[in-house]
Amino acid sequence: MKYRTYLNTDLTVSEVGFGLWTVSTGWWGNFTEAQAVALMRKAFDLGVTLFDAADTYGNGVSEELIAKAFPDKRDQIVIATKVGYDFVHHGTERRGQREIPQDFSPEAIRKATDAALNRLRTDRIDLLQLHNIRMEQVVDDAVWETLGELQRAGKVRYYGAALGPAIGWLYEGMRCVQERDITSLQHIYNILEQHPGRPIQESAVNAGKDTMFLIRVTHSSGMLEGHYTPDTQFPANDHRNHRPRSWLLNGIKKVEQLRFLESPNRTLGQAALQWLLRDAQVASTLPNIYNEQQLVEFATAPDTPELTDEDMVRIESLYARNFGVQEEPAKFKGTMALVAG
Repeated sequence: MKYRTYLNTDLTVSEVGFGLWTVSTGWWGNFTEAQAVALMRKAFDLGVTLFDAADTYGNGVSEELIAKAFPDKRDQIVIATKVGYDFVHHGTERRGQREIPQDFSPEAIRKATDAALNRLRTDRIDLLQLHNIRMEQVVDDAVWETLGELQRAGKVRYYGAALGPAIGWLYEGMRCVQERDITSLQHIYNILEQHPGRPIQESAVNAGKDTMFLIRVTHSSGMLEGHYTPDTQFPANDHRNHRPRSWLLNGIKKVEQLRFLESPNRTLGQAALQWLLRDAQVASTLPNIYNEQQLVEFATAPDTPELTDEDMVRIESLYARNFGVQEEPAKFKGTMALVAG
């Protein structure tokens, strides 16, 4: 494992982190508490120090899992979590991954942070992220002043935002990094889904900001692990089961053109992480982890051969022509096209 430190901070994270949504929500299969804790401890043994939760994952379960997995290792791990969804009043209304109401009022942010601290059994959150914010929160000074207050009180070391749940949003992300002094921005980004992640990250450079990025959906919902076939079927409660069949078939066509990244010393799944880690703006990656074999593969990815400049150019060329695949444009929530001016 290798580690990176957020610019102008003392916040150091493993290049591969552990996102708890896979083991706490039931969207990637069901895990018992013992299974989840064992997988998290195995990750730690492999050098993973960043554990990314959210108060809404399992209605508090993901944060409780961190406390149970690492009762005596608080100073050896980095805890990232998120607030914003009002699961206290609406948690029972959840249907699959459909969103429930949000509340980003200062009072709600303070209460949610205190509740998260209690579930985590700690006195500070290393990275607090606003969960799936809209432009309304981006431009609301009271939201960011509240985060500053929590930081000054010592309850939060650093703060930022996490974008989604679709692959967006473009302008929310750009304005966050341009106008707010955030340490971290979490968003979707991978070889197959580079928009709007790329312009969001470029906006930080153009604005001269030190914001770094946490990358989720690193493998395009498992596609870049390289194991799907036209016969692949997902469990009824798996979120991938709701995607159109064209997503599976077109994705397989694209992945076959990336097989040149595989070698005896590097899997395609590891190469997908190495592609992200070529970017110095990336603080850490959050691949979806749901079994020990996969965990070992991803946790050892930083130690595999790095992608060459030639590899990067070839990937860029394939992406520029959509890997030669004709398909309907992706549907996003919000405006995803850059507007001139």
